[in-house]
Amino acid sequence: MGSELLLLIVIATALAFDFTNGFHDTANAMATSIATRALPPRVAVGLSAVLNIAGAFLSLKVATTISKGIVNSSEITLAVLLAALVGALFWNLITWYFSLPSSSTHALIGGIIGAAWVAKGSKAVQGSGVLGKVVVPAVVSPVIAGLVAVLGTFIAYRLVQRMARNAARDGDSGEERARRGYRFGQIGSASLVSLAHGTNDAQKTMGVITLALVVHGSIGKHAGVPTWVIITAACSIGAGTYIGGWRIIRTLGHRLTQIESPQGFAAESSAASVLLASSYFGYPLSTTHIVSGAVVGSGAGRRLAEVRWNLAGQIVAAWVVTLPAAALAGGVVYEAVRHLGAAGAGPIVVAAAAVIAAGLLFALAQRNPVTMNDV
Repeated sequence: MGSELLLLIVIATALAFDFTNGFHDTANAMATSIATRALPPRVAVGLSAVLNIAGAFLSLKVATTISKGIVNSSEITLAVLLAALVGALFWNLITWYFSLPSSSTHALIGGIIGAAWVAKGSKAVQGSGVLGKVVVPAVVSPVIAGLVAVLGTFIAYRLVQRMARNAARDGDSGEERARRGYRFGQIGSASLVSLAHGTNDAQKTMGVITLALVVHGSIGKHAGVPTWVIITAACSIGAGTYIGGWRIIRTLGHRLTQIESPQGFAAESSAASVLLASSYFGYPLSTTHIVSGAVVGSGAGRRLAEVRWNLAGQIVAAWVVTLPAAALAGGVVYEAVRHLGAAGAGPIVVAAAAVIAAGLLFALAQRNPVTMNDV
C-alpha cells in the first residue's frame, strides 16, 4: 500500500474519532442546562457545536502535548496511529452504548500507548510525560472541580434563600426570581464549558493528525499544526456535537443526581474554570472527568440532594478502566494490522472492519433508542 493512501486512512479515522468525541462529550457541556430547562435540547447542542469549533482555534498547547509529549515520534508509524485510533473509537462507542460518560481523551491516549508499545516496545512511550501530563492531572482535576462545585452550590443556595427572605416582605417570589436568574446564567456557563471543550478535546485529534504528517514526512518534526488540520478537526468535533449524545446527556443530567438551576450554574462554572486552566498549561485533561466531578460536587453541595453513588462508582470504574482497555484494544488492532500486512491490505481490512463494527453497534443501540425527548 502506498504511504499516501495509508496517511489518508489515518486522517479519516482520526476525524471519525473526533466526530465520536463530539457526540460522546456533548453531555459534558449541556446536560445540566438541558436538565434544568435553561436551554431546549436542540438549541443547546447547536450552541455547543458552534462554540466547540470556536474553541479549537484559541490555543494549540494541548495539540502539541499529544503530538510530542506522550510518545516518541521517531518510533511511531502510520500503522501504529491507525491501530491507536481504531482502539480509541472502539472504546468510545462501547461506553456510549452503555450510556457511560467515559473519557475520550484517555481512550485516545491509551490507544496510542498500547499500539506504540506493542510495535516498538517501551522506548516508544514517554513515561514521564504520561505520568505528569495525563495520570496525575486525571486524578486531581475531578476532585478540584468537585470541591469547587460543592462550594459554589452552597453559595448559590445561600443567595437563593437570602433573596427569598428579602422578597417575602413584599409578597414577591424572590426564590423563583433567583432560580430564573441562575437558568439565564447557565447559558453563559454552559457556553464556557463548550468553548473550553473545543480548546482541549478538538486539539487531541489535531495532535494525532500532526503526528501522522510528521511520520509520513509531509511536515517537519518541529512544524506547527497546519491550518487545514485545525479547520477539519474543529468542524468534525462540531458536527459530532450537533448530533447530540442523548444517551450520556440523560446519565449526567438526570440519573447521577437531580439538577436544579443553581447547581447547574455552579457545576458548569467550576468545570469551565478547570478546563480553561488545563488548556492554558497544555494538559490533555478529560472533560468527562472534570464535568462528572463537578456534577457530583453540585449534588453533594445541595442540602438533602440525592447523589446516586452506585452509578457514580460505575462511572469512576469506567474512568479507571478506560486507559488500559483502550491500550489493550490499540495493541490488539496493531497486531491484526501487522499480521495482515501493514504495507499491504492490513490497514484497509482493519478500517473496513471498524466501520462494520460501528454500524452494528449503532444498530443495536436503536433497539433501545434515547432521543432528545428523553432528556
